[in-house]
Order: sequence, then C-alpha cells, then structure tokens
Amino acid sequence: MTIEREMKMKTGVRASARSGGRVWTARIMGGIAVLFMLFDGIGKLVGPAPVIEGTLELGYSESHMAVMGVLALLATLLYLVPRTSFWGAVLLTGYLGGAVAAQVRIDAPLFSNTLFPVYVAVLVWGALWLRDERVRRLLTSAG
Repeated sequence: MTIEREMKMKTGVRASARSGGRVWTARIMGGIAVLFMLFDGIGKLVGPAPVIEGTLELGYSESHMAVMGVLALLATLLYLVPRTSFWGAVLLTGYLGGAVAAQVRIDAPLFSNTLFPVYVAVLVWGALWLRDERVRRLLTSAG
C-alpha cells in the first residue's frame, strides 16, 4: 500500500483535495479565522483596557471575560486539531453566533460589526470544506 493511499484512508481526504490551490486557500482562510480567534480569546484573558471597554459596551461584565476567553481558545484548539476540527467548527459557530446576538442587542452597524462574526464563521467552514472531503460530502448531501 502506498503512503498516499494510506494517508487517504486515515484522513478521509483524497489526494486531489490536497492539491496546491485548494490546500493553500484552506490554509489562508483557516489561518485568518484562527488568528482572529486567538486574538479574541487571548485578549479576553489578558484584559487590556480596549477589550474591557468593548466587553462592557456589549453588556457583559468584566468577570465574564475569562470564561469567554477560555471558551474561544478551547474551540479554536479543537478546530486546529485535524481529528476534532469539525467539532471545533461547530463550537466556533456557536461562539460566533453569540457575538452576532450581542452586536444585534446594542444596534451595532450591520456590515462592519454585526456580520463580522459571520464572516469569520464563513472562513472557518470554508477552510474545512476545502480541506476535508468528508465535510464536502456531508454538506452537499444535506441539500
């Protein structure tokens, strides 16, 4: 059995799915989402003044920041591990949905603030769709 075929069996990803353009597009999309989530999660744990102010403006107390930061980082970590990336994407989607709800509650601008978490979720799922054939099959067979 060739190494390529063995990898295909272990990961469920076809060799063509790992071709240059698709792989790099997935890496860039996922990388942008992961960097944002790391920035968000670490910012909530470190608590610089602008993050505290933003959190308070959204109606959360400063005491909520640590929990939110840990949840963001755990979901991001799950997304980074190939074996758990699907569940990480599901948890990130929930976290980002809460961010949309918080923005709607304060009547934030639609395209810049309210929909920004949606843009991040599109990057998360788009990258996963590009790099994992199982996700493509799941999402295309659901329709």
